[in-house]
Amino acid sequence: MPVYSEKVMDHFQHPRNVGEIENADGVGELGNPTCGDIMKIYIKVKDDKIEDVKFKTFGCGAAIATSSMVTELVKGKTLEEAEKVSNGVVAEALDGLPPVKMHCSNLAADALHLAIEDYKARKAGKGPIGRVETPEHDEDEHDLLEHA
Repeated sequence: MPVYSEKVMDHFQHPRNVGEIENADGVGELGNPTCGDIMKIYIKVKDDKIEDVKFKTFGCGAAIATSSMVTELVKGKTLEEAEKVSNGVVAEALDGLPPVKMHCSNLAADALHLAIEDYKARKAGKGPIGRVETPEHDEDEHDLLEHA
């Protein structure tokens, strides 16, 4: 079983900004049903800033922790600042992730970017962009953390 940092465990056991935003300005949904990680990030934008952000994630502890951290990193930031949040930034903010769990930080950052793209598409009158699924990864990479 991979070893997780205290920050990863804290964000897994006490995730921030969990939930759904009704009438969200942008929604990014990303996941791979084969391995079980599915993330949905909702953003509310005002004056080009992310006024509110929430997430729903079905997946392993690292997936939940990275989703929680992404919301913390971008709340109150401009869209331009939020677009710069990468998988590396998320992993670093969590004091690292085991190599087999780095795909989880990719999912969280990518779901955020999809929510921003969705917001921009809606604003331009092009409607919601829809769901995108990630490539499959090995089942043995996917282990669940259990609450103590």
